[in-house]
Amino acid sequence: MPLSPQYLQKLVESCPDIIIAVDRGGIIIYYNDGARQNLGFSPAEMLGKSVLEIYPSYEEARKVMAAMRVGEGGKKGRVRNFETTFKTKRGEEIPVAISASIIYDEAGGEIGSIGFAKDIREIRRRDKLATLGDIAVGLSHEINNSLEILVNHLNLLQRYVGRVAADEDFLVESERLESVGQQLKKIQEITRRIGEMAEGGEYGTKEYIGGKRMADLGVRGEVKVKGRKRQEAGFPLEGLRVLVVDDDLGVCQSLRDLLRGEKCSVETALSGTEAMELVKTKPFDLILSDVVMPDMDGYELYTTVKKRVPDLPVVLMTAFYYDKDHVIKRSCLDGLKGVIFKKPIDPLRLRKIILERCPRPLAAESRKARERA
Repeated sequence: MPLSPQYLQKLVESCPDIIIAVDRGGIIIYYNDGARQNLGFSPAEMLGKSVLEIYPSYEEARKVMAAMRVGEGGKKGRVRNFETTFKTKRGEEIPVAISASIIYDEAGGEIGSIGFAKDIREIRRRDKLATLGDIAVGLSHEINNSLEILVNHLNLLQRYVGRVAADEDFLVESERLESVGQQLKKIQEITRRIGEMAEGGEYGTKEYIGGKRMADLGVRGEVKVKGRKRQEAGFPLEGLRVLVVDDDLGVCQSLRDLLRGEKCSVETALSGTEAMELVKTKPFDLILSDVVMPDMDGYELYTTVKKRVPDLPVVLMTAFYYDKDHVIKRSCLDGLKGVIFKKPIDPLRLRKIILERCPRPLAAESRKARERA
């Protein structure tokens, strides 16, 4: 049963969007409550007035009418989600998307038009936030790669000072290095928070002097780190052959130096393709690979290694807990056991994971078997 005109009138009147009808002369003959809420003009102020009252310029109004006459999708006399600008009672210009139709008489002459318009400021704000979120994720990844290099070299410096410095110098230099470590930890916490905000799509703001607002990263005070001890005795990773794969040369070099400090034998590759070429010609006990790389991501590298050298362990490392393409999830579903979430990598955590994936007796037997093959 078709709706009566009374039902349709109530439906249109209660719509929160702007609904306006004009006659052939462009005079407003219908103006709903949604238009009042969005534009600020009352029906009494607008009925009988030119539709130009709601446009910032005559040219903008002509642009909309011209688009309607051309039509879209092979249907003359209508537009859908056509973007334009309206003017509020306060003189503010707001972006809107119009869906409207020209009304024709039996002879095909224009007798008016009707349409509804939606304020798209919130939609644009969300699109902007989504774009900023993608930028934040990329930025955090790049910052964490640089932090990886700084933290690894800091660790090497701390070991060096622990070996060669006299007691008095050791205390002074350790304090300096500890201060650097604290600031690096603070930057790590900031990049972690940026990643969380980007993934969640929400953030708070703080008000500063002059009413200006800035994003609140939610970082409270300095992040304290535990004091470091002198070089621990023993080298549990000594002799292991490790292949480091990362498209950032600095990350490769810093991890290489860190692992060589553990008396590992280390090769580096700047891509998954380069890594597989090395695997064909040299024996390794473990591959330590980045997740995001241009030619072959971590999942593709892991599955290729698994197919060609099934007993060669692979550990994936990522900048933070944000895996947009589900590389880690897909790898784990295919059997991956070793994952290091978040760069910079803590040296003790790295050592532990390598030992878990590559126990010394098993590593030696596996290496000998590959050398015999």
